[in-house]
Amino acid sequence: MAEIIYNTCLNYLVLALSFFMLLSDSSSSANAASVQYNVVSLGAKADGKTDSSKAFLSAWALACGSTSAATVYVPQGRFLVQSASFNGPCKNSAITVRIDSTLVAPSDYNMNGNVGNWIVLRQVTGVSVFGGNPGRAGHGPLGLQALRQELPYWHRTLTIIGFFRPFAREVGYLNLEISNSQNILVSGLSSLNSQMFHIVINACQNLKMQGVKVSASGTSPNTDGIHIGASTGVTILNSKIGTGDDCVSIGPGSNNLWIENVACGPGHGISIGSLGKDQQEDGVQNVTVKTVTFTGTQNGVRIKSWARPSNSFARNILFQHAIMNNVQNPMIIDQNYCPNSGCPNQASGVRVSDVTYQDIHGTSATEVAVKFDCSSEYPCTGIKMQDVKLSYRNQVATASCAHAGGTASGIEQPSSCL
Repeated sequence: MAEIIYNTCLNYLVLALSFFMLLSDSSSSANAASVQYNVVSLGAKADGKTDSSKAFLSAWALACGSTSAATVYVPQGRFLVQSASFNGPCKNSAITVRIDSTLVAPSDYNMNGNVGNWIVLRQVTGVSVFGGNPGRAGHGPLGLQALRQELPYWHRTLTIIGFFRPFAREVGYLNLEISNSQNILVSGLSSLNSQMFHIVINACQNLKMQGVKVSASGTSPNTDGIHIGASTGVTILNSKIGTGDDCVSIGPGSNNLWIENVACGPGHGISIGSLGKDQQEDGVQNVTVKTVTFTGTQNGVRIKSWARPSNSFARNILFQHAIMNNVQNPMIIDQNYCPNSGCPNQASGVRVSDVTYQDIHGTSATEVAVKFDCSSEYPCTGIKMQDVKLSYRNQVATASCAHAGGTASGIEQPSSCL
């Protein structure tokens, strides 16, 4: 496992990515043939104080420039790394990153030139990151360590440009961004109390994350656990996410996503959207969210869009086998989404269709457990509810629908309002 922590004594933010290798005869032979670049051999200092950024970037440059399979290895220790971008394209598509140590980032956001993110993988193909040897800080090999931010979140704002549409955000690091990449595997990454989004996946194809752990205060704003945007073929498995915003958020242009065996809480649930911020905007389609558990979250499974004209859409969505534990809005479609002032107060142009809710059960923290607030101009169509059983204070909860059409079958608790 791997994480990113904040050490108040050293006034540093810490990233730890420690790795395990999945052993087999074939992988062993592949690893034996792989050339290895040790960051210590290239000048990195495992004291947590000396800037080792150049050594890390040098190791990456050698691995990326190799015409054969290559491994970047970070041995046990504590390494200070400034904001770093590991860029491609590379000359091979079989790079393994093994980190058995702790990476430490400066706690002062301005020291990294207000870049908005810390670690970036950009334009790479066939990179695998493995984690393992879990331990505790100061007690041997580190695992389950992550970025921890204990400073106030609300002091200043900036405009983040690029993957995000420009909009005001609190100052802080985005822990890890993977952008414009394909055939990526990340196993065992954890992030604790990130200043901003924990993990961002942008414009990627065929990316798999497993064993991810995200932890932050339920009151920390804009700390989405995993955000997926403009990406195809993303899989998230066997992960635990608790934060102050969406556990998983899915932005425009994302399709063919598979999210399974994820525990969410605290947080704002697993959300598609927000969509419809722009009039010309790609939609979201072919998303499966299954075998998920929500505990004490603001929402369970959610689709959200702005109430303004847009050509965006959300379609072919499956929410299956979900457990709700005291969730405020277990099932919600909100096409009048507006978290702050200055709401557009128009009819949403986002088309929501073919959304299936199957085997959703548990408890709601509010009487209205099912709320479908759809667009008056483009009503939701093809909504299917099958075997939904939600209670509120030991009584059957209620449902509320506006401009929503579809069918219900099997267990209907609450009674369908479609």
